[in-house]
Amino acid sequence: MKSRWKSMLLAGMTLALLLSACSNAPANNGSEGGTPSASAPANKTTGEEPSSEDKKEHLTLEWFTFVKQATSNLPDASEDFVKQAIEEKFNVTLNMTYMPAGADYKNRLNLLLAGKDVPDMFYIDGRTSLEYIIQGLTADMTPFVSPETMPNYFKWVTQEELNRYQVEGVFERAPIPFSRKVYRSYYIRQDWLDNLGLDVPTSYEELTSVLKAFTTDDPDRNNKNDTYGFSASSGGTGLPYDFPQWYNNGLFHGSFVGKDDQVFHDNASDPLVGKIVDEVLEWIDAGIVDPDWFLNKGLANVDKAAQGKVGVVVGNTRDFAFDSNANSLQVRTKSVIPEAEWVPFNPIPDKPMWREGAPGSPFLFSKTVADNEPEKIKRTVEILDWLASEEGFLMAQYGLEGKHYTRDGNKITLNQEAYQKDVMDKGNFLDVYQFFTAGDPEVLGLEIIEPSMSDRDREIVATIASYLHDNHYKGVNVSPPAGFNLADFRAKMYEYQQKMIFDDKSGSNWPQYRKEIMTTYGGHENFQGYVEQIRAAGYEVKDFE
Repeated sequence: MKSRWKSMLLAGMTLALLLSACSNAPANNGSEGGTPSASAPANKTTGEEPSSEDKKEHLTLEWFTFVKQATSNLPDASEDFVKQAIEEKFNVTLNMTYMPAGADYKNRLNLLLAGKDVPDMFYIDGRTSLEYIIQGLTADMTPFVSPETMPNYFKWVTQEELNRYQVEGVFERAPIPFSRKVYRSYYIRQDWLDNLGLDVPTSYEELTSVLKAFTTDDPDRNNKNDTYGFSASSGGTGLPYDFPQWYNNGLFHGSFVGKDDQVFHDNASDPLVGKIVDEVLEWIDAGIVDPDWFLNKGLANVDKAAQGKVGVVVGNTRDFAFDSNANSLQVRTKSVIPEAEWVPFNPIPDKPMWREGAPGSPFLFSKTVADNEPEKIKRTVEILDWLASEEGFLMAQYGLEGKHYTRDGNKITLNQEAYQKDVMDKGNFLDVYQFFTAGDPEVLGLEIIEPSMSDRDREIVATIASYLHDNHYKGVNVSPPAGFNLADFRAKMYEYQQKMIFDDKSGSNWPQYRKEIMTTYGGHENFQGYVEQIRAAGYEVKDFE
């Protein structure tokens, strides 16, 4: 399998690193500021005497990682308690280059890999990791990553998931710890339901009826015809997955789903898309959808909901409608409409709404470093495993015990005021370390108590936790085969979605449109490649149709 992939990829990728090295994309670097002395008499963070780790040879490590927020930045080392803990505990100088994931990130990493400043450890998306593996840039992880060397890491990622994550028949990438929780939910105006004497819908048909009432029956009692039942944001592309018609037809994930253990589906180009388009057109023709849904960008649909113009939207974050989140939909709406009340709901509770959290992008080690300075990889592994441990997790996620949180057994009570002052107001710097700490404290047996959360906030979390989620092809991460332009394929697919909605006003032509993108635009070959990767991970899957 590896030789076949290599012959396909090398022709198109030989010059990839050199071409991308022309980029001068900026990057944040956390090495500025003083570095604590490796011979410090005691751990400044914990007050403990130096451990045996401090007696190891001092090493300087270079990591290249991502941050979730572009504004996140490390403070001076004297204020960075995670840096202090790592450098004192493991006798290293840790230099971290970090950026938001994206094109600039990839270009910057390519530049580093093509030069002399090769990072010891780095993070990249799945497709690019495949390219690096085939080009021979990555190290065999077998000597470094195992339950023996990283016992804490394997609390977050199972051996089975790690095995299924591999490509090319080699062990050269591993997923960062990931959360299996999904906080995606529909939200509805409970006060509008109360005004109209309606219940929260529990089926697609009930939802359609409620949306019609929200549009025509003056749910806000202002004697104006100024509300819509539902809104979404397409950004001028295709049909967004906020429309419940997708998962009402069993297509509920943004990339691929398995309707059963032996059938692979790419939902966005599935044969059922024509039927989904027809169902969406029924809503549009009924006038219950915000007419700006296609041109809305980002969270424009949520903004309209906060203004009292829309009765149902989708949220994707845990605190989307929290009382304790100053920027939540609930707080924003109540600032304008005091009686407003948003509640989460699943309009089709007998079907999975989304796919449960799965392994994402991997971390990798440089082959050059592993071959010439393996001690750097070993020390990196020790630090990563510490970040996945209870001690590292708590520090990277919540700060310092006694200052940013208190502990009573396994109950962790946060001091959010101190955290705001010491972390958020200083560049939200823990974001830099959280790349290796998934946000599921239950994995470590911990219960996090957030004093600012209201009982209503906790009810929201419990409600969303009750939803069904799909877990087909668990642990599998697929990448397009070499030579396949996924962007062009999706662009043509979206073009046909638009054509069906705005020109054809019907999904009846989808079979011929689909045939074209599957042949002329290489979709069939690509998805058959996905099938082969899923098979290689140990699943029985039929050929793509």
